[in-house]
Amino acid sequence: MKRSLALILTLLLALLCGCARPETLRVAMSPDFAPMEFIDDSASGQDRFVGFDVSLAEYLAKGLGMELEIVPMSLQGCQDAVEDGQVDMAISGFTWLPEREARFNLSAPYHSGDSSARQILLTTTDNLRFYGSAVSLKGCRVGVQTGSLQEWLVREQLPGAVSVPFESIDSGVAMLRSGAVDVLALAEGNADALIRGDESLCKTGFCFELTDAQRDNLILLPKGGDDLTQAVNELLTKAAEAGYYEKWYAEALEQAGVGIEVHYDDDGNIATEGT
Repeated sequence: MKRSLALILTLLLALLCGCARPETLRVAMSPDFAPMEFIDDSASGQDRFVGFDVSLAEYLAKGLGMELEIVPMSLQGCQDAVEDGQVDMAISGFTWLPEREARFNLSAPYHSGDSSARQILLTTTDNLRFYGSAVSLKGCRVGVQTGSLQEWLVREQLPGAVSVPFESIDSGVAMLRSGAVDVLALAEGNADALIRGDESLCKTGFCFELTDAQRDNLILLPKGGDDLTQAVNELLTKAAEAGYYEKWYAEALEQAGVGIEVHYDDDGNIATEGT
């Protein structure tokens, strides 16, 4: 919250004097989630981060009159960094959860195509015949990313399954291929991106039930940072009215064909698979 107040004051001073150097908007992301955020390994520096949420972050920074810095870390680390004041916000395919509402200021929802509108289970073609319904999933091992919506959905809707946590999507897929888990709980858009790159992966046909609030994405901001939250919400309204969401999602799908998903640890270092 302290950083958010300082950020707002800096913006006001910049507007008054008209000559101050733009403040940096620090946005946490976990770039292992195509088409929302992932890596263009042909680029370098900040340009290597691509995807829908990156376009959104660039738009917000420009609208706030700030320079953007993407801070890569794990999905759980993104949430902790906002709460600890290390970053100004986290944009990483987040959706509504009761514990997030308690910990953060939540932005107005934004629609990222169909990426998060359905939450499903991914498996291998060899396993497909075994895992097609909630009944058949009883006792199965479900891989869930730590700190994710899917972790909550499995706990709430598949009480007979065994949740197996992983830190990054790539490590979860490695667990699925090795037989360490039977299925992965993922957003359908992410699952589709993985299937396009690996024909041995497929969807089970099972779909989680979502509330209306969980069908879109939102931004996590510091609790009590109401001025920044209001400014972000005003920009989200303008983006929706201008039709930017559809444009960003189409661009992200095109980028996903050549991009890669990379897992970062909470210090911003590329983590090895399985860590």
